[in-house]
Amino acid sequence: MSLQFDLFWSFRSPYSYLLLPRIVDLVATHDVTCNVRIVYPIAVRQADFFIKVDPLWAFYLMKDTYRTADYLGMPYRWPMPDPVVMDPATRLYPAEQPYIHRLSMLGIAATEAGQGLPFIREVSHTIWSGTVDHWHEGAHLAEAAARAGLDLATLDAAIAADPDHYRAAIAANQDAQRASGHYGVPLMALDGEPFFGQDRFDQLVWRLKQKGMAPRQA
Repeated sequence: MSLQFDLFWSFRSPYSYLLLPRIVDLVATHDVTCNVRIVYPIAVRQADFFIKVDPLWAFYLMKDTYRTADYLGMPYRWPMPDPVVMDPATRLYPAEQPYIHRLSMLGIAATEAGQGLPFIREVSHTIWSGTVDHWHEGAHLAEAAARAGLDLATLDAAIAADPDHYRAAIAANQDAQRASGHYGVPLMALDGEPFFGQDRFDQLVWRLKQKGMAPRQA
């Protein structure tokens, strides 16, 4: 039986986007399964989170994500619009969010359709690469879903038919995320051991090899 690990992942996390090509390549070249576990970003789970952090946190985040993208050779730009909307007057994140709930539920629907990893790869590239403006308009998301082998209208219809199912799936993923040992994303969890952050990918691979991960046979 091949090894498997959980990937707790958010559509609003730049580091989640920056990690994905390595995850996709790992799964394509080695006998290992990635279980995509979509969670809401911390701004949705804890609306006052960014008020409490030191202002240097955001400054470093911006500097580091652009540097990391350059280092990895990946296109990158902060999304327009941001997948999570902030109230500029209060710097809080209101409960009513026009984008992130749909994106997260689509991620659950794609995962249940067996295409979670290609879906989040294609959609996150659309959102974060800077190759399109206004990712939420026109056919951008539909085209990303199609590249992942899915039909966006079919996914939306499934969500509309039973939204509570998708909300419950996200909540269950968030419980499992904390049970794995961390609250942030991207979080990779292997046999109860958490690997937090895109910069822990190499350690995940190291541990998988210790457990016998082998290249896929041609």
